[in-house]
Amino acid sequence: MSTQGNTTLEGLSKFIFAAPEWPRSLAIMILLGLFIDFSGYFAGAEYVMSFGILGFGIFGYLVPALLALVLTKPLVEVFGQKITWNRSALLAMTGMVFQIIFSFLPLFFTERDLYPLLFAIAVSLVFSMRLITLLAIADSRVTRMLIPALIQSMAALATGYFYFGFDLVLFALILHLLFAGGVLLFIWMVETPLRRNFDISALKFINAFIAHNTDGSKKLEEYFLEIGEDVYVPQASLFFRREGKDETIVTVPNIHPGPMGEIGGGNLPSVLHSALGSDSFVLHGCATHDFNLVSESEVPRLAEVVRASEKGAVFTGAASVARRYTVGSVQVLAQRYGDTLLLVSTRSPAKTEDLDFCIGLAIMSECHSWFPNVAFVDAHNCMVDVTEPVLPASLAAHEYYRVCAQAAEDIASQPEYPLEIGTSKVDVPFSREEGFGDLGIQVFASRVNGNVMALILFDGNNVHEGVREEIIAEIGSIVDECEILTTDSHVVNTISGKNPVGYRVPVRDIVPYVRKAVLMALDDLAPAEAAGGTGWVEGITVFGSQRISQLASTVNAMLIYVAPLGVAILLFAFLLSLIAYILLLS
Repeated sequence: MSTQGNTTLEGLSKFIFAAPEWPRSLAIMILLGLFIDFSGYFAGAEYVMSFGILGFGIFGYLVPALLALVLTKPLVEVFGQKITWNRSALLAMTGMVFQIIFSFLPLFFTERDLYPLLFAIAVSLVFSMRLITLLAIADSRVTRMLIPALIQSMAALATGYFYFGFDLVLFALILHLLFAGGVLLFIWMVETPLRRNFDISALKFINAFIAHNTDGSKKLEEYFLEIGEDVYVPQASLFFRREGKDETIVTVPNIHPGPMGEIGGGNLPSVLHSALGSDSFVLHGCATHDFNLVSESEVPRLAEVVRASEKGAVFTGAASVARRYTVGSVQVLAQRYGDTLLLVSTRSPAKTEDLDFCIGLAIMSECHSWFPNVAFVDAHNCMVDVTEPVLPASLAAHEYYRVCAQAAEDIASQPEYPLEIGTSKVDVPFSREEGFGDLGIQVFASRVNGNVMALILFDGNNVHEGVREEIIAEIGSIVDECEILTTDSHVVNTISGKNPVGYRVPVRDIVPYVRKAVLMALDDLAPAEAAGGTGWVEGITVFGSQRISQLASTVNAMLIYVAPLGVAILLFAFLLSLIAYILLLS
């Protein structure tokens, strides 16, 4: 089967960019307006530059752009939508550049007497460009964006009327109708695949995406809900009791913390942590982006399942010594707590990405031969680049399965000794943009028969290649076994999926906080009782099987023909404009 959907969809992020500050766009517009006047004057275009410095460059190009800059934002907001001053300025500047190119460039190849015709075509193109852009970034309803889209071209036509007369205005208005029709045709053809496959509007989806990145809007969840489906997944948890201390919970949801930012389950680890208590650890189970929650409101259901799974749990004060097992490229750090087995897997230094749910379910089912509760964890701790998940029946999946079965069989025969655990949480001075989520660094430590094991959990989306090994080398002197894990929180990803721990912040700056967290956990070690439980999260709504791949395939198929389709419609509208011009002259 094809697995290109996720990375291809990730590649679409290159088309997203931040608008420059509005003063920069304004300065460019002023310089362009002055340049047109001066260059036209020295080039001898008397019919255009007969009014000297206060000529057509100012009133035909600059003033319309300035009006568009000033009026677009308030007019858009009249209809309850939002657009920033930076985007308004960029749109006005881009319209001015389009107007200059399409009205002046052809003069190098045609007679100068055709300038009025070219000017009329240029302002009509500016209108169509503004219309489709506003439909995409502000509001997908044409009736609401029509007036904001007309500002720049109508102001330019007012100047055109003063210079060239009413015939130009009449012709330009006809062109506006033609180009508006072209825009509507273009939108219809682009939206049809998404409507047929997912019953969603591409423009509304883009509106919601931009609103999310601009002001944190969660309208995207409405679209995810439309394409979602209910799933039934197990969730294994470990519970630890210590005298005089709060209960410690380690839980492994088989739900993916995505898709991005605060949308859906993007901040699932932090939200679930808050619901379970300050001494809880939310680890990463087996789930791909197909298992993204459609809404953050679903997270409390996971907490309810964890609480319910503790009822009837049998606590024990003993555990096995943590051991590491290897098969092929996969390593597993395993530890037994009575009737519960904890398995923490990694492929580092080979890349480690999401594991398909079926792999985790198969591992849990196999290990149930020895333990009724199996908490299988994907440490998610080695990223080279955004890659595809590990799929069932692959070599990597086979290695995961074999090493876990081997670990379960061996650990089941190992002796148990009195258990001590310690926990810690350290906040870090690094932001989401630098790859760190709200929970910072958490450490879960255990001591069994003098052997100390530490699980170092970063609230982030994966670990940059090599960082795990450097941290383990630094911490290896104070513990016997340790592993680096991430929650796979997607709050660190708003557009791009590549923002692992250690990618933007050097590992040397991270190690002091890791060392502090480990030492705090070791100082917190105290005798403990442990128990495990497994509950089923029933009918929780996620994106759905293969939805991301289907959506990616549809979007990328659309991108193949969007450019030629746009050019074809543009040429057709241009041809109709020439026909209209000839009819007006006849």
